[in-house]
Amino acid sequence: MDIRKNDTVVVLSGKDKGKEGKIIDVNPREGKVIVEGVNKAKRHKKPRKQGDTGGIISKETPIYASKVMRVCPKCSKPTRAAHSFAKDGGKVRVCKKCGAEI
Repeated sequence: MDIRKNDTVVVLSGKDKGKEGKIIDVNPREGKVIVEGVNKAKRHKKPRKQGDTGGIISKETPIYASKVMRVCPKCSKPTRAAHSFAKDGGKVRVCKKCGAEI
């Protein structure tokens, strides 16, 4: 999986198609990601202790990583990542459209 935490992504399909958000969490084993402000679900929370508040809480739920595409910070377009080697010998991700380092 080539998507990492704190990458900005755009949703390609589903009820939140076209929305942009930052990745909060990545689960490579299941192939899912949690994106900020996307695929929200409501959960009913019961107060457990005295003074604890209950109610309906809205939280983000995981979506498949294949349904999101990274947005290049330089050209602001959804793009796939290419890999190249930096001058120090490390591997870096590069935008396929503009060639900028991601």
